[in-house]
Amino acid sequence: MRELRNWLAVLALLATAAALVTVAFQGAGRAPELSSRFQAVALANGQVYFGRIEGLASDYPVLRDVFYIQARQNPETKEVANVLIKRGAEAHGPDRMLLSRQQIVLIEPVKDDSQIGRLIAEQIKSR
Repeated sequence: MRELRNWLAVLALLATAAALVTVAFQGAGRAPELSSRFQAVALANGQVYFGRIEGLASDYPVLRDVFYIQARQNPETKEVANVLIKRGAEAHGPDRMLLSRQQIVLIEPVKDDSQIGRLIAEQIKSR
């Protein structure tokens, strides 16, 4: 009976491994489809940016209309608030970010009706 359980456990592991390999290679070479207007992009260094990502199949996808969240403290009340900042006002005036695909940890959709989605829409309208 014990041998049968061990044998079944080995079969289950092999089936799981085969399923993982199949899933990994099913989409190989194809970029995922992005259905939202903006995406959240988390990088290996812990930074998160929001924007429109293009060229996911390339080694260096491009992030346009880039935003990030910065914590700011009110000097009078000492209260900390998160603020959405549009990249581009920096000294070098970047208009996009070229990302190393190897440094991208995850990409998530930003819904238009989410808090971030609404803040991005407001900032784009005010340009």
